[in-house]
Amino acid sequence: MADNARMRTASAVSRFVLHGAMTLWLCLGLGSADAADEPLWFDHGRPGPQARQAVELLTDSASHGLEPQDYAAGTLLQAVTQASQGAPLEPAAIEPLEQALTTAMQRYLADLHGGRIDPRDIHHRYTPPRHEAFDAGAYLRAALAARALPEAAAQAAPRLPLYERLREALKRYRGLVDDPAWQPPLPPLPVGKRGGVGKLEPGQAYAGLAPMAQRLVALGDLAQDTPVPPLFDGPLVEAVKSFQQRHGLAPDGVIGKATLAHLQVPPAARVRQIELMLERLRWTPLMQGPRMVVINIPEFVLRAYEVRGERIGVEQEMKVIVGRALDTRTPLFDADMRFIEFSPYWNVPASIARAETVPRLRRDPGYFEREGFEFVAPDGGVHTTLSAETLDALSRGQWRIRQRPGQRNALGDIKFVFPNDNRVFLHHTPATRLFERDRRDFSHGCIRVEDPVALARFVLQDMPDWTEDRIRKAMAKGESTTLQLAEPVRVLITYGTALVKAGRIHFFDDIYGLDRLLDAALRQRAPDQPKLN
Repeated sequence: MADNARMRTASAVSRFVLHGAMTLWLCLGLGSADAADEPLWFDHGRPGPQARQAVELLTDSASHGLEPQDYAAGTLLQAVTQASQGAPLEPAAIEPLEQALTTAMQRYLADLHGGRIDPRDIHHRYTPPRHEAFDAGAYLRAALAARALPEAAAQAAPRLPLYERLREALKRYRGLVDDPAWQPPLPPLPVGKRGGVGKLEPGQAYAGLAPMAQRLVALGDLAQDTPVPPLFDGPLVEAVKSFQQRHGLAPDGVIGKATLAHLQVPPAARVRQIELMLERLRWTPLMQGPRMVVINIPEFVLRAYEVRGERIGVEQEMKVIVGRALDTRTPLFDADMRFIEFSPYWNVPASIARAETVPRLRRDPGYFEREGFEFVAPDGGVHTTLSAETLDALSRGQWRIRQRPGQRNALGDIKFVFPNDNRVFLHHTPATRLFERDRRDFSHGCIRVEDPVALARFVLQDMPDWTEDRIRKAMAKGESTTLQLAEPVRVLITYGTALVKAGRIHFFDDIYGLDRLLDAALRQRAPDQPKLN
């Protein structure tokens, strides 16, 4: 409820700053050439209150995961402090400080609103989400005219509870960077039965119990003042389960290679992970519509959101299977879901047909009939007979192959279509056992959903004739039909390795290496700092 109230207040401030203040600015003539020569930050030769607010915002930019040095925050703070003391400055001395402060604030607002880099520069086949236009210069002048600079800066950032909660987590993890709990490293796990790296199970002895407990206390997974047991047992095992659950691991309370590796990650690395997530949120606009489906690839989770006024609710949440990290990664983009196909055909992509289907059919001709395949000729004719000639035509790309609706169909019994250049869609799957895995990157790029009926009910909720019973019957009919949605539902495929859920920070593996690419791009950029002379 508190989050909703803050969002309503923030929304009101935003409307005032962006609309009412802009009107005020124009009516007062502040947009004229003469007004452009008037100081924005100084009053009678001294920095005004908004100049001091500006340097405070720039200095605090690190709380957003930004770099204060990008905006010459330290230099500007010193200059504004000195200008506030002694005799009033002459116009010639004011001008460079005015320009530097304006340039720094415009850059800060632009970075805060849309991020510091173009994601297309680092992501292959990236389609940027739709983003509203943002004029940092006009936005800054409107905020100054309204004397609402801090409020305007807050509104330039993503207006999501997640963003603010990540900022809180960032502050907390920065406080852990020099924590002695991470020095020295934890000792190796007990040796396994065959001489390799073993695992620590409840009831076993381990030389690193004390430092491990110290880390778990610092991270909030173990209550302070919990006695360290002589063996790995009791509250310490429960704390490990909590830690595993927050790091995308099976919460079994057994410390193996993966759990130990996560326990060894220093807080500074988690700080960077949160900073990268804040950057991604700045160029991933969410909640641009009443309903939305969001797939977070590293988490292997789909969430269906609904917006009612200023309230954002998660209506559905389910596991997904995404593209293989090695060779068939699911691309990042957004599009409008417009159709649902019940009992769909699977039109085998040409690349899969050449690399996998044709070789399999040459080795095992019976696979053709068992899986319910059929050929489609260039004239649209359907052929259900396998021959060497048809396989040759398929290899050359002259014919197509598809799988008929049925229990063995690779798409399952339902397909959610959002037209896109990547030919990616959501669908069910007969291989439901794969949803039991912790890491779920097994597909050729499309996304398999765990509970397609629940997703269909969410998507079709403004079409009341489509009850759950009718949906299930259409899925089981075995006859391919396409349903056009009454209203499109936006689908966003995104990438986040740090999230706050139920008030707790969660981290996920960088399975596609996209955090690594983003980190390198941010470190390589060298923006020109505002000059004071």
